[in-house]
Formats: sequence, C-alpha cells, structure tokens
Amino acid sequence: MNKKMGRPSKYESKWKDRLVQIEGWAKEGLTDKEIADKMDIGIRTLYEWKVKFPDFSQSLKKGKEVSDYEVERTLFKRALGYSYEETKIVEELKDGVSSKKVEKSKKQLPPDTTAIIFWLKNRKPEVWRDKKEIAHSGELEIIDKKALYDKYLSDENEQD
Repeated sequence: MNKKMGRPSKYESKWKDRLVQIEGWAKEGLTDKEIADKMDIGIRTLYEWKVKFPDFSQSLKKGKEVSDYEVERTLFKRALGYSYEETKIVEELKDGVSSKKVEKSKKQLPPDTTAIIFWLKNRKPEVWRDKKEIAHSGELEIIDKKALYDKYLSDENEQD
C-alpha cells in the first residue's frame, strides 16, 4: 500500500479546506509574512507549503494576481488622468427644517507625473531608465604614473 504514515500536517488538517480565505488575504494585499501570521505558522513553513502543496501555492498566486492587476489598472488610470462623478449629500436648513439633497458634479483628475515616470521606467527601461548601459569596445591602456612623471622631468630638464 502507498499510504502516508503519521498524523496529517497542520496544513492538511486545518488549512486545506480554507484556501478561499487564504486567496482572499492575498487579494487584500497581505504579504506572505502577514498571511503566515494569520495562519499561526512561521514564514518558513509558509514557504515550505508553497513548494509542497500546489493547491496552496495556486491560492496565494491567484489572490495576488487579482490585486496586482487592480493596482496596475489604477496606476495606468492615474498616469493618464481621468474624470469621475462625485456625489455629495448636502444638508440644508430652511425655515428651521432640515433637509438633505444629493448634488452631483463632474471632477477631473489630471495626469500624475510620478505615475507616468514610474510606468515608463518599468515598461520601457531601455529608453527611460536613469542608468544607461554603455558597452565599451577597444582596449584599455594602463598608464604608468611614475614613468610618465620621469618623462616629464627629463623633458623639462632638456628645455633648461
């Protein structure tokens, strides 16, 4: 028989049926360390489980992909700027009577330079990265300072 011996791991006995909750924590943006703390396990155990249990690893990955996509979408919108409708509930006092009314207004959020720079540096680093890679071709000549100084002194003595 090919049965496992011993007791089931904490993952198998407690967390295997709660993968949706784990995915939700990842979706909310919790770090691996924060998720490990919520699961009452050490970070090394979490890393081991990611390797040992593919369903666990997939839950974390799936949750993180959703929140990463949302942040990317928001960064992109912020880089370009956008308009939105703002709704306010305004309270008015007229003849001693309080009433509320809804006011809607269109707002414009201009493009954000920092978001633009961040986007370009990450999406097109070969063009926008601060540090440029420059390839050197040819040979490097090493100059002997002492020989150069001695030559300078001998040239100066000859001119005198």
